[in-house]
Amino acid sequence: MKIFKQIIAYIFWTIISIMLGICYMRILVGPFKITKEGIGYILYIFYNLELFYVGLAVGIVIALFFILFDVFYLKKKLQNNKNAMLVRVVLLFFIAAIVAGTHFLLEKVIDVI
Repeated sequence: MKIFKQIIAYIFWTIISIMLGICYMRILVGPFKITKEGIGYILYIFYNLELFYVGLAVGIVIALFFILFDVFYLKKKLQNNKNAMLVRVVLLFFIAAIVAGTHFLLEKVIDVI
């Protein structure tokens, strides 16, 4: 039962991470500025698919780093701590900021992506 609860908790954190990744991509790309009629509608569909797929990949990277850090470090440190959830949320946002910064650095500065 303990393993099942842990899997459900990590699924929750993964969903939050994916939402953070999609929000980051929305901030990075910006709003859709072309009219949504005619050929613009097809471009709008591609725009939304791009937000979802790239945001999904970024979110999975965030979730992977968070889960690895939680399993190997935080679980031992935060046993019987009242602020464990707050620490995990702050860590999740910190990892999201590091992944976003790395993505920005690779895409805009070094021009690898």
